[in-house]
Amino acid sequence: MSRSSRRLVTVLAAVTVASTLAACGGSNDNGGGGGSTANEASDTGVTADTIKIGSHYPLTGVAAPGYSTIPLGAQAYFDYVNKNGGVNGRKIDWVYKDDAYNPTNTSQVVNELVLKDEVFAIMGGLGTPTHSAVVDFLNSEGVPDLFVASGSRLWGEDPKKNPDTFGWQTDYESEGKIIGQYIAQKFPNAKVGLFLQDDDFGQDGEKGVRQFIDKQVVSAQRYTPGNTAVGPQIAALKAAGADFVVGFNVPAYTALSQLTALQLGFKPQWFYSNVGSDPTLVGALLNNFSQGKVADASSLEGTITTAYLPTVDHPDDPWVQLFQKVWDASGQTGPMSNYHIYGMSQAYTMVQALQAAGQNPTRKSLMDAVEKAGADWKGPGLAPFRYSADSHMGIGGMSVVQISGTSTKELQPVMTTDLGDAKIQAYDGKESTPPSSGIPDEKAAK
Repeated sequence: MSRSSRRLVTVLAAVTVASTLAACGGSNDNGGGGGSTANEASDTGVTADTIKIGSHYPLTGVAAPGYSTIPLGAQAYFDYVNKNGGVNGRKIDWVYKDDAYNPTNTSQVVNELVLKDEVFAIMGGLGTPTHSAVVDFLNSEGVPDLFVASGSRLWGEDPKKNPDTFGWQTDYESEGKIIGQYIAQKFPNAKVGLFLQDDDFGQDGEKGVRQFIDKQVVSAQRYTPGNTAVGPQIAALKAAGADFVVGFNVPAYTALSQLTALQLGFKPQWFYSNVGSDPTLVGALLNNFSQGKVADASSLEGTITTAYLPTVDHPDDPWVQLFQKVWDASGQTGPMSNYHIYGMSQAYTMVQALQAAGQNPTRKSLMDAVEKAGADWKGPGLAPFRYSADSHMGIGGMSVVQISGTSTKELQPVMTTDLGDAKIQAYDGKESTPPSSGIPDEKAAK
């Protein structure tokens, strides 16, 4: 069956369901089942008892370290919700597949999730180059493409182009702006070098940084994901006289840049974007890449980075305490990591979205709910979401922190901003705390 034929069948099925509900006297208020008192099979991937959610992750390959554990965190939180009654009595069926961080694989596995597994929505598809390969397909099929695990502007800047896609984390341009302003204020005489992944990740980060320190940048060096020889780039930064290096790179390239800098005797002040700065993972990668010659992440001591979620090194944080409880109850092995927290945090937002979509949700009611209610949702994010009909951008701010041992200390409180020339402002809102049940308040979600 062709895509168009499948799409027609889906539309006709939705019309039939809606007609049946109307004939029975039920209401599907914005597709969300506002007046029905019983659960219905209201759309693709939704039965009376379950909601099927899918995703793609690099479970193997160069990007697997760290990222492969994100869906385990999401699974832990969905299991926790399921054990406590689910969402409107439905259990969440979480199906994720390995794309090895290869866009060709991503297209294949997402096609399977949509056409074979018939998921209701995609949540947290990971990676800029990988998810770029499927965003058009998901929007053409009308599949909710929620909370992409990437800070590219592609997911939220233009809802008219991709109406079904929503970002989640702080975008790289906004992060770059916060980093650039911080350097301009605290290190106005620094000679800044940029170490950038050669795609939207690096490009967006560079755009934000240069708004504030363009004249301080002495060199911008780029690497191609998969090419692990970064000696020429680090040597070029050293030769340019950079004494401060900002990296928009994934964790493997934090480790590679550190090892190369050690070999070259290059000792700038490092500032890595949030994506590449997890000290536990970077330490393990350093040990692996150096064959034990560098045992841990001690070379990251004093490195500056950003944060938009609570982290495991702050066990007194109420969100960390909740997620530790969820992780311990999951029965999964190993200590909870920041990547598990990321997955649980996304799953928490997904539950808010499903609650707001109504008792008998449709794909349309789910996306409408995020646009209409998402900006008011409280959760583990350090800054608010920016969701509206005009923007599908996610968390709108970050703090600046410094790595000290295996923990971090705050250098600058949460600042909020947006794309382009939007001002950077201190966040004046209160930090949220989780509900006692650990599950979002359904009324607040709507």
